[in-house]
Amino acid sequence: MKTLLKVPPTKSTLLALKKQIVLLEEGHELLARKREILTRLVYERLNIYRGLRHQAHQALIEGYRCLGISQMRMGSQKLRQMALRLKPALQVKILPRSNMGVEYPAIEIKTRPLEPVGLLSSEASLDQTRRCLLDAVTLFAQLGEAEIALLRMLEEQRKTQKRVNALKYNVIPRYHNTIRFIEAALEEEERNTLFQMKVLHRPVASSA
Repeated sequence: MKTLLKVPPTKSTLLALKKQIVLLEEGHELLARKREILTRLVYERLNIYRGLRHQAHQALIEGYRCLGISQMRMGSQKLRQMALRLKPALQVKILPRSNMGVEYPAIEIKTRPLEPVGLLSSEASLDQTRRCLLDAVTLFAQLGEAEIALLRMLEEQRKTQKRVNALKYNVIPRYHNTIRFIEAALEEEERNTLFQMKVLHRPVASSA
């Protein structure tokens, strides 16, 4: 039968299978709990991701609005030259993080004070543009972290769901069926042995 394990129907096999089925059922319970926790984390991360995506979108719109104003007042060439002279205003570190066995990069962002520019060569709107774009970049970095964490947790949740289903609908039923089959085979063998013993001990009728 396809639902049985390929093992000899012996008492030692029966005892070993009964021990294994206990471990499998405990493993199934742990995986089911892990699946529930991961499902909750996925929904929490999804809400965080949606919130950050909305904030990043609004920050990008504001950043481009400010950039457009600076571009009109200073001109594209002058704005480009000034941008090349400025040092980065962000310090980004990517650190490993793990949650429920799921590894994903964590973004640590430190903003530096805006580097002053010459009063004669710049325009007042430039500082506002720099602040807006700095906020947008910070939010997009956080959005990237949230998206990667969400995707990896979702993938782990799917894998855990597959393992739970495999144990529940395939592995554990095969063990139960095999245990029942071996018990039935051993009972049948015991009945045959008792019958043979009764036959052997039956008194032989003497001939007249």
